[in-house]
Amino acid sequence: MCVIVIDFPTVLDAYLTCALWSSINYDEHGEFLDADYDTDDFTDKARAAAVKDLADFLLANYADFEGMDDGQIGHDFWLTRNHHGAGFWDRGLGERGDRLTKAAQAYGGVDLYVNADGKIGGD
Repeated sequence: MCVIVIDFPTVLDAYLTCALWSSINYDEHGEFLDADYDTDDFTDKARAAAVKDLADFLLANYADFEGMDDGQIGHDFWLTRNHHGAGFWDRGLGERGDRLTKAAQAYGGVDLYVNADGKIGGD
């Protein structure tokens, strides 16, 4: 039996970082959120939702993460759940990538926005 060690803070940081650079601020400038915000700018509620979804996803699919980089896991979970043009399915993982894609997409998409307090929320 192989022990798989996953560094959750690394996965979370990669997930939130990917969320920012792939999401647009729908203000008059229309820039990607990472132009003006970083991972410290998420609301407590949005961060808690990310932690919950990631923890659940990691636990449910633990065996399929063998040999994967922790940052890649967080990055691909964001991209895959939101149906971006990259993700688990295009890593050359075969059936494992297909399982992770199906599992990630079951979480549904998340749309980020800047709230009135200048913090990043997500629905």
